Amino acid sequence: MFENNGYQHNENEQQNFDLNRMNYYQPYSAPSGGQRPPERKRRHRKGAGTALLLAGCMVVSGAAGFGGGYAALKLMGGDNSSTVVYRSVVTEGESASSSGEELSVSQVVEKVSPSVVEITAEVVSDSGFFSSRTISASAGSGVIISEDGTIVTNNHVIDGANQVTVRLYDGTEYEAEIVGADSKTDLAVLKIDAEGLTAAVIGSSDSLQVGDTAIAVGNPLGELGGTVTNGIISALNREVTVEGETMNLLQTNAAINPGNSGGGLFNSKGELIGIVNAKSSGSDVEGLGFAIPIDTAMPVVEQLISQGYVSGRSKAGVTLVDIQDFSTAMRYGVQYLGVYVYSVEEGSGAEKAGLQKGDCILEADGEQISQVSDFKAVLENHDPGDTISLTVLRDGRAKTLELTLDESVPEEPEVQNTAAQ
Repeated sequence: MFENNGYQHNENEQQNFDLNRMNYYQPYSAPSGGQRPPERKRRHRKGAGTALLLAGCMVVSGAAGFGGGYAALKLMGGDNSSTVVYRSVVTEGESASSSGEELSVSQVVEKVSPSVVEITAEVVSDSGFFSSRTISASAGSGVIISEDGTIVTNNHVIDGANQVTVRLYDGTEYEAEIVGADSKTDLAVLKIDAEGLTAAVIGSSDSLQVGDTAIAVGNPLGELGGTVTNGIISALNREVTVEGETMNLLQTNAAINPGNSGGGLFNSKGELIGIVNAKSSGSDVEGLGFAIPIDTAMPVVEQLISQGYVSGRSKAGVTLVDIQDFSTAMRYGVQYLGVYVYSVEEGSGAEKAGLQKGDCILEADGEQISQVSDFKAVLENHDPGDTISLTVLRDGRAKTLELTLDESVPEEPEVQNTAAQ
């Protein structure tokens, strides 16, 4: 069960709260009495489009939570300052899409396949609050962008990983360093200790037109590495929502399956124009795949290479866990459904605000919080240094706290590329 951590309540600072507006599982019943905090309307970000299912392939499922900010690990050290990213050659007066020679699909595949890799990420996580651990593995894809082993993939492919393995086109396997990752754009950069690799040529997504050739190469189902599917660019700047993050993506009818995440979307010249990251979740829908435009991805990738994170992102300094069903509530030993504080970062704004493990977050910045994505949306609307008001449920009573947000700057872990001890 969550612990109180010795907080001494001040009755003058508290207000009663009607727990009946929260979901709970049997056989518990909600305490009665008390006033309900005023209901507030939820703000919706403009154009929060179709919700999508991430195309990562989970081999063994485990417990999941949300860390304040994003995980950007430095696992093996090293200097990435000499990394050369391979860009398309554009002559004066030409756009990236009009330069070079049109190739057949088989020629594109021959050219780009050595640049696409298979990725397996092992995650060790706590299960509940009884010191038990679960081990899960996810599989995805990645694209080599420098001959010395720099690889771009999706954040959700490697999120929370204790160990990442990269398998090259020729079957060679390497343990990979996570150079940096960004949950907001769903991008991550890996590094393997290799030389003389075939790097993808970076094209341009800004000059794409609907109907242009699109060729996807990846590792569908986590076991079919090097799979090629082709189609066209179906739409540009498609605003969609992926796990609470609103993104402007390329839409393609090239078949995208679980495990394709992080793989490459190429044009008819064999240039990298997108990083595959999502597919439609409807069982009755076909031909709806999505990719991060390469012109959107590369500025993020360059920051991840140079400093390991994207600057200017705010964080609360807490790890949160979504408890949305009865079985999860039982596993974590809590009575009510909602968003709970799993841990508080030492020295963070959350600690200074008085947040504690076991607090259930009811409101943030005037918005009702029913799932972790709601809290993330609030953070995205604020810069580091901003102060937001939180209402939390603690020991059956609502309490208001003032939280000053920090900048999300990852730290290098003491134990590298090994399971948590």
